[in-house]
Amino acid sequence: MCLHRKQLLTVFLFISSIAIGKAALLDKKISIKIDTTEVLKIGGIKQFIKLQGADQTKPLLLFLHGGPGTSLIPVADTFTDKLKAEFVVVQWDQREAGETLKLNPSPEKLSLVLLQNDTDELIKYLLKKFNRKKLFLVSHSFGSMLGFNFAVKHPELLYAYIPISGIVDQRKSEQLTMEMLNKWAQETKNDTAVKELALVKLPFENEDDLFYSQKWLFIHNGVDFAKEASFKVKYHDWLAIWFPMWKQSVKNNLFKTLPVLKCPVYFIEGIGDQQKSHYIVEDYYRFLKAPKKNMFWFEKSGHTVFNSEPEKLQQVIIDEILPAAFQ
Repeated sequence: MCLHRKQLLTVFLFISSIAIGKAALLDKKISIKIDTTEVLKIGGIKQFIKLQGADQTKPLLLFLHGGPGTSLIPVADTFTDKLKAEFVVVQWDQREAGETLKLNPSPEKLSLVLLQNDTDELIKYLLKKFNRKKLFLVSHSFGSMLGFNFAVKHPELLYAYIPISGIVDQRKSEQLTMEMLNKWAQETKNDTAVKELALVKLPFENEDDLFYSQKWLFIHNGVDFAKEASFKVKYHDWLAIWFPMWKQSVKNNLFKTLPVLKCPVYFIEGIGDQQKSHYIVEDYYRFLKAPKKNMFWFEKSGHTVFNSEPEKLQQVIIDEILPAAFQ
């Protein structure tokens, strides 16, 4: 009888240990890595996204690339290696860009509203897919025209909005850039630059206005390929697709149209090229009312902060912006 009781006790202890072990496993959060691509139906066409992260339970962070039409996916690993430990990082090739363009051209005429609607649809898909209430939204350059629009309409869906080299008042920016380039061309006695910059009319009304301003801005900033004949061919190929939409899109002035944002916003701006146009963003940062806001200067960068200071960019997002969202 005593032996029988001992056997029952042994069985009971064994079963209990299994139950406790299972409970511990259930209680412990298991990190599930994600590294995949998806083709979604957005805005009536196939669109391509890439999702990467060390743990699917981490917050979502979506990048809106600039250009327009310039995919970040080919270079994204260089500025997201640390972000992927703290977020599920999503890269998206917008219509007429990268892998999405390979899948299908846009059947509709390109417009800012069309791309903004695509952005809305994608974000709502991601939140539903991962069962989240909010995400972090990052944009570069032209992508801010999509990002600010979403932040205005759906602040409740964002932990924070992070515009990198955001477009605030493009008309004023063009004026300041042209003043800087004309002065530089005169001081350096660059006769070709003086001649071609004299062809540019403000505001930009035709493709050559934008082309010559951008050509000499690139050269001024040390980008040697802008001197090559192939640059003109490639740039005019881009202009043929995007210039009509660009010309209409850049008329907006956020000082007039967006004085208040109801979600946290963090501006990232490179000042390494010493252009006065960067201070338009600083002026807007001071002007804008938001529940939380900050501005981070990158002294070694110009327009493409993620290329020149990827480590600092990730550090700012992880150490400064991420904790502030949960305070």
